[in-house]
Amino acid sequence: KRALDEGGGAGVLGEPLARLGASVCGTDAAPENIAAARLHAEGQGLAIDYRAGELAEQARGETFDLVTAMEVVEHVADPAAFVAGLASVLAPGGLLLMSTPNRTQRSKLAMITLAEGLGRIPKGTHDWDRFIAPETLEAHLAAAGLVVTDRRGMTWSPMRGFVLSNDLSINYLVAALFIKST
Repeated sequence: KRALDEGGGAGVLGEPLARLGASVCGTDAAPENIAAARLHAEGQGLAIDYRAGELAEQARGETFDLVTAMEVVEHVADPAAFVAGLASVLAPGGLLLMSTPNRTQRSKLAMITLAEGLGRIPKGTHDWDRFIAPETLEAHLAAAGLVVTDRRGMTWSPMRGFVLSNDLSINYLVAALFIKST
């Protein structure tokens, strides 16, 4: 199977996908992230096709069985076009997995006030006005011809860190399939 990790940074998800047997393509807009990903993957003996640049430039004409975009959509200028671009590279029956902060006061507190304020992530990483409510993301997915099959929240547990839950108020994951029309 072929997997595309869009906006995958330094390969945190691309490497496990490769270890599971996928032929992985990892893209990121920041060339320095791709350089770090390549170096780390080589050190692990993993053959991952890393490409610097935007999805439209890097994967045009290709198809993938799995496309992931974790914590990316809230950073793009046009979320609907971004989702459509992800859908355009999915093979029939392909699975798209996305995660993003929800547009709630709880997410603003968790992601910006606490995470950025305490230095867990760099200040200015997030712009709350770009956070996306699940209904909005699901509308973009539907407009791109995808069928949402599942959504889960990610919440903080003092004992276990981030865990999956039914609470979508801070951060959430969405799974969607490209069902080939007959």
